[in-house]
Amino acid sequence: MALLMLAGCTNNNKENSTETATSDMVSFDEVLATRRSVRSYDATKTISEAEVRELLLATQEAPSWANQQPSKYYVAMSPEKVEAVSNLVGERNKQNIAGAPVLIVSTYEKGKSGFFRGEQTNEVGDGWGAYDNGLSNAYFILKARAKGFDTLIMGMRDSDALRTLFNIPENEAIMAVISLGYRSSEPRQPEHRPLEEVVEFF
Repeated sequence: MALLMLAGCTNNNKENSTETATSDMVSFDEVLATRRSVRSYDATKTISEAEVRELLLATQEAPSWANQQPSKYYVAMSPEKVEAVSNLVGERNKQNIAGAPVLIVSTYEKGKSGFFRGEQTNEVGDGWGAYDNGLSNAYFILKARAKGFDTLIMGMRDSDALRTLFNIPENEAIMAVISLGYRSSEPRQPEHRPLEEVVEFF
């Protein structure tokens, strides 16, 4: 939109605008290098619904089994819902996400990914739904980091209570709760296993 608004400007203005846009862009390598599981959030900063929608639109670009797109997201943004969800992720996680303005419950529809005409395609079965949900979540957290936000994926949660809170259908498996906000301090970089321990070339 900004480029369209500049259509009537001089060439010099166009060049300056392009240079600014380019300098503001974050490289994919930088996104990967700076993304962290953040456990300390700046409570003074908020995130709009439009910004969350932009992140969730990015998840729709994620690959999935036969394009089944099994992932679903339930977004808590009101103070009441955020508090309700934060009470369902365990005491330690609750402390870690204090100040995060958005909490998102990630689910996937069972019986879609890994199935053909209602029959399980291989031994993994609904594990493919979890796999696709993980890919979708990865797109979400990477897009979030590219926009300057931070996240924490939490697997410790009360799924039954979350199902009731958001009226999540029984045919959806509840996977994770994801916090979204701004880091209040720089998290340390964790050590990674040597590539030789996790890769074999043949």
